[in-house]
This record gives sequence, structure tokens and C-alpha cells, in this order.
Amino acid sequence: MRRHLRALLAPLAGRVAPVVAPVVAPVAALVVALLVAAMAPAAADTWPTRPVKFIVTLGAGSGADIGARLFADRLGQRWGQPVIVENRPGGDALVAINAFVNAHDDHVLLFAPSGSFTAHPYLHDNLPYKPSDLVPIVRVSNTIIVVTVPADLHLDTMAQLVARARAEPGKLNWAGVTGTNDFVIAGWLQKDGLDMTKVPYRNPVDAAKDLGENRVQVYLPALAIVRPQVESGKARLLAVTNTSRAPTEPDVPTVVEAGEPALSLDGLVGLFGPSGMPLPLRERIAADVRAVADATIHDRLTQTGQIMNIGGPDEFARSIEEQRAKIVGIAKELGIQPMPGN
Repeated sequence: MRRHLRALLAPLAGRVAPVVAPVVAPVAALVVALLVAAMAPAAADTWPTRPVKFIVTLGAGSGADIGARLFADRLGQRWGQPVIVENRPGGDALVAINAFVNAHDDHVLLFAPSGSFTAHPYLHDNLPYKPSDLVPIVRVSNTIIVVTVPADLHLDTMAQLVARARAEPGKLNWAGVTGTNDFVIAGWLQKDGLDMTKVPYRNPVDAAKDLGENRVQVYLPALAIVRPQVESGKARLLAVTNTSRAPTEPDVPTVVEAGEPALSLDGLVGLFGPSGMPLPLRERIAADVRAVADATIHDRLTQTGQIMNIGGPDEFARSIEEQRAKIVGIAKELGIQPMPGN
């Protein structure tokens, strides 16, 4: 009887293994995925287990740096772990992004404006990181971005600037410091059929100084960068690119109000985590940021040319995608393709 059963089963033995293997593999992968998902809330409850680091793409004293230090202080108290701020300026933010991505550590976060990288595919070939390496955690603020001109030009409105540029094609210079802002101003010039010459700068502060001396005539910086020239009477604000007026400059119109919607741009500053950081943990960090965002931080950010605007992972991701889509649209209008390898 046993020999008879073996004889019946033997021809099936070679068929069962190939059938079972492809079934077992997906089941095992599903089990692992379910275990990871089940562990994510627990990880969110226990994080952080050691000191946390914020890597900042800009130098000390920048708006992003001040925001990072304000929140690091409050969050360190809330988390019971030190939060260290490390400035890694330079290389069009690639220095900081590389340090962040290569850390492979959920206790190392990136604190940066999204404008630092949304234009990267059109500026650098073979980027050393992928967009998916920067996972949005929480939007902290909107940088106030302004259209500025030298006081010596005696211009008070965007309409006057456009009229001057049309009357003197090729005679006005605009300061470029690479990145998203440059794409926006180039797209605006293309749309309005204006002819201005780009003067490239490595340091935005140098561009602001040259604006005050009328060596460049148009600049699209963060308000904090050009504020010294404005306060000294050397530069004037014509408009803000943000969707709403700046609380500190209520009389300055938005570019939409001024009739130049092509210049519309909201600066987005926030925290990013490494690829694979689970959503429950990101939501937990976002909730903690919201909890510590008190009136003191609000006032300090306002003083540095920012609008506190806390937004969770999904909201932050959507606003970044909107900014990225704007850059893609401008690139198509300008006939610019992504660099090789991107």
C-alpha cells in the first residue's frame, strides 16, 4: 500500500515545489510588510532614542538656520534628547543633501527650503540623490520672496519696471543665484517678452549688495537677504511672490495683485526624513513641531522674513509637488530639458 502511494505521489513531487515556491515568496513578503507596518506606530512612540541632528542647506544666520535653531531648542526639550543643528552650505545645497542622504539614519533630518532642490534636475547632471530620498515630514514656514530694484531706478511698481525694461531692452541686469527663483524670473521674462541680462552670483548677499549699488537692477531674493538694503534706502520692494502679502510689509502687493502672476512662488521651508521613514513617525514629528510652535517662534520667524505655516507630511508633499510642477512647466516653455542622468 505504501509502495503504491509513493508510486502515485512521485510524479507530482517535481510539480509541487515549483508551485509552492512562488506562492510562499509573496506570502512571506506580505508577512514582513505587515510586521513592519505593525511596528511603525511603536517606533513612532519611542523615537528619538538618541540625539537628533538637523542638517541645514544654508549658512548660519539665514532664515532657514534661525528657524532650525528655534525649533531644535523647543523639540530637544520635548523629546528629552539634544537636537543639534549642523550647517552644510555650498554646492547649490548638494553638500547638505549628500550628507543627509548618506547618513542613512532616521535621527538625521534635513531642514531646508524646497527651492534648494526642485530645480536640481535641470541644473546638475547625474544627481547623487533621487527625489524619493527626501521624504517630507513637516512644512515649517513660507519664506517671503520679493521683487526688488535699486532705489536709484526710481521705480515704484511692477508696471513701471516692465515699461522700463520694454523701453530699454538688454540694458537692465538681473541677479541670478541659481535654483528655483532663477527659473521663475527667467520664465517671467520669456512670458512677458522682456530682454534682461543675467548676472550670476554664488553668494546671495553679494547680489543684494550689488542691487543696492545699482550694479544689477532686478533681484528675486528672500526678504531677509535684501532687508538691509531696503532699510538703508538703497533698494525698493515692488512685490512679493507669495500668494498672500507679507505681514511685515502689508503695503507691498503680491505679484498676482501687481498683474504679474508668472512670478508667483511660495517659499517652502521644512523638515525632511530619509527614504523609508514610516508615515506614523513623520506624523508624530509634525505633531510635535506644531505643539512647540508658539508665539515666540512665530514672532521670530516673522522678523526674519518668514511666515509660520505648519503643515503635515501630506500637505507639505503636495505643496512641494506644486512647486516642482511649476518648474517643469517653466522649463518646457524655455526649452530646457533635464540634465543627463536625471
